Amino acid sequence: MTAVFPARLPVVCAPMAGGPSTPALTAAVSDAGGLGFLAGALLSPEALDGRLSEIESLTSSPYGVNLFLPSEHIAVADEMESYRAALAPIAAEFGVEPGPATPGPDDIDAVIDVVLAHRPAAVSVTFGRPGAELTARVHEIGALMIGTVTSVDEAREAVEDGADMLVVQGSEAGGHRGVFIDDTSSPRGGDAMSLPSLLLAVGLSVDVPLIAAGGIMDGSGVVAALGLGAVAAQMGTAFLCSDEAGTSAVHRAALLDRRYRRTVVTRAFSGRPARGLENEFAAQFTASAPAGYPDVNAITGPIRTAATAAGRADVPNLWAGTGWRSVTAAPAADIVARIVAEMETA
Repeated sequence: MTAVFPARLPVVCAPMAGGPSTPALTAAVSDAGGLGFLAGALLSPEALDGRLSEIESLTSSPYGVNLFLPSEHIAVADEMESYRAALAPIAAEFGVEPGPATPGPDDIDAVIDVVLAHRPAAVSVTFGRPGAELTARVHEIGALMIGTVTSVDEAREAVEDGADMLVVQGSEAGGHRGVFIDDTSSPRGGDAMSLPSLLLAVGLSVDVPLIAAGGIMDGSGVVAALGLGAVAAQMGTAFLCSDEAGTSAVHRAALLDRRYRRTVVTRAFSGRPARGLENEFAAQFTASAPAGYPDVNAITGPIRTAATAAGRADVPNLWAGTGWRSVTAAPAADIVARIVAEMETA
């Protein structure tokens, strides 16, 4: 039986880890008729439990939660230490030191238990195939399992595991690429397909509903995605400057004042390929940054935090998709309404 998209409108607010995702943003998009997603990544089980409870106090509309799945630990110790040494002078500017190259806590089981104790309409996963066991547990609470894929091979694996829907993430997408099949072939994570090409290729290869993601900022983009066979469009950058988003003041200003000319896919901030504005840090370290998430993320963390606190846009990650020049500052509900109005005239 084909899964049914759980929201009234074909608009998904992407999960945006590291701050932008908030319960208020998730609830606002869901109440406006779309499907709001909360990013569960980088949160302790206790923090995630609190945020999911807050969503459920704000809305009775369907919502989703996203998880970063553990992936193979590929960090090389010598490369991590070399990168730490290269970043030491920048860290010293802010009176901090690069963080230790730690692989991070292995509490995914506890996080999953928290999610399944709540009532999300959908659980999406990134950085890995859903897995038959987790998919079965998600189905037990009546939720949809949504995989995030960047290739036909990944799509096939996710569907083999029982995924009900797939987020098809094109190269235009901001933030981390959801790739989970070899991404170590280049400093920018290897080749990636554009959304239209990937959407068509995946649609010909699997028989589950697809959610298009990558560079979509307005109603015409949603209509184009639907025309290519998607059931909905996932947008993150479009909501980065919404009133309810937890996006930092530094990140908002960099998007709105257009100080940087373009986006770039880089491992420099986290060790995984991710698209953001090409600030000075990205320009300097994209070619030399080693692969290794979450080790690199831990190394750069203190520097990024201190730079953001100091109001410096030249150092922290400024995630953004290729359509970032169309970002607007407004309540999330108004952004959804604008997108729907644009769909009607596209």
